Amino acid sequence: MVAPKGSALHHALRLTWYNNVSKRNLLLDVTRLLERLHNGLMPTGIDRVSLAYVQHYGVRARAVLSFRGHWTVLKQTDSERLFGWLNGASHTRSLIRRTFAQAFFSSWQATNIENSVLLHTSHSGMEYSRYTQSFLRKAVRPVFMVHDLIPMTHPEYCRPGIAEQHRRRIHFALQHASGLIANSEATLESLAAESRRADIPMPQNVVARLAPAKIVGRPDTASPISAPFFVVLGTIEARKNHWFLLHVWRSLVEQLGEKTPRLIIVGRRGWECENAIDMLERCDKLRGYIVEESQCSDERLFSYLQHARALLFPSFAEGYGMPLVEALAQRVPVIASDLSVFREIANQTPSYLDPLDGPGWIAAIKRYMDADDPVRNAQINRIEKYQVPTWAEHFEIVDRFIEELD
Repeated sequence: MVAPKGSALHHALRLTWYNNVSKRNLLLDVTRLLERLHNGLMPTGIDRVSLAYVQHYGVRARAVLSFRGHWTVLKQTDSERLFGWLNGASHTRSLIRRTFAQAFFSSWQATNIENSVLLHTSHSGMEYSRYTQSFLRKAVRPVFMVHDLIPMTHPEYCRPGIAEQHRRRIHFALQHASGLIANSEATLESLAAESRRADIPMPQNVVARLAPAKIVGRPDTASPISAPFFVVLGTIEARKNHWFLLHVWRSLVEQLGEKTPRLIIVGRRGWECENAIDMLERCDKLRGYIVEESQCSDERLFSYLQHARALLFPSFAEGYGMPLVEALAQRVPVIASDLSVFREIANQTPSYLDPLDGPGWIAAIKRYMDADDPVRNAQINRIEKYQVPTWAEHFEIVDRFIEELD
């Protein structure tokens, strides 16, 4: 029997699951988060997921730090202090460096961690076999979140060497994980396909969709610019298709002149994107119509999304698509590539186009420029029926998964 959500039975089952999970000792690998905090980098989608895990499990978990496969577990008090930094408490770069150094020159690794569950929510460090194997020797059960297999399925969009590195990560996870968490059915299908191809049995697994980050649910703000604008959110890289979008904007400038809407690019310049950077730096027709926001605060990002005519998402491949969910959570229309994972997480809500259909994207952007266009309003009506994933739902799935691990 399945207990209906909100019922007394559902609440009782949920409490039982939580109590069982809370009996397990939990370890959280936060190496990537701490490194990015030290370097002053804005959180990516993967980082936002990892932060959600810190906020949910940090009250009773201990922090793990690793370096090239070597790892250490911080004491409870030091873990709480580190989690506080990640959640916004004051810190200095020198304090982070000192904490990291002390962790590897102390005896913290020797503390009792047997029969714990290790939650690893980024891909970083999974490529080192000694990382997982040394945990297994201490009877720790590793649970890895897999965000995508894009470096393996689409190596042409990644830096040289990343495909093989990611293959090692995925194979080690398949071979040694006690459990795998996939962010979408599409990611799980890719994992299963690689499992069959490599002849490695699949560990226990579960799909737990990701909720919007903390940028949603803020009070209304004034528009950051007066002209109509669209937003594209994500690191500038070949897979995200910025180069194509910049050519679309050049055509819009040629057709509309000064009436051309602005394109707000939120994200750092990444890799394999020289063509896009050439357009940004050398295309005179785009000057004044493109705004780069490489270090965009959550507050400013919220303001951009809130007042955008639409979020544009022309990617060639995605494991999930957090910006799409964040936009829909704010009742902002989305024009996106016709990817199966987008249809999985957003159904028929966005407007879908082939990522190379230049005339189609130009026509759609022209329509969405008008805030009262019937096509745009029809999507807004669809958004009203969209069920936004929540972190409560996500962690209900993950808590139960941890409790049921063999």
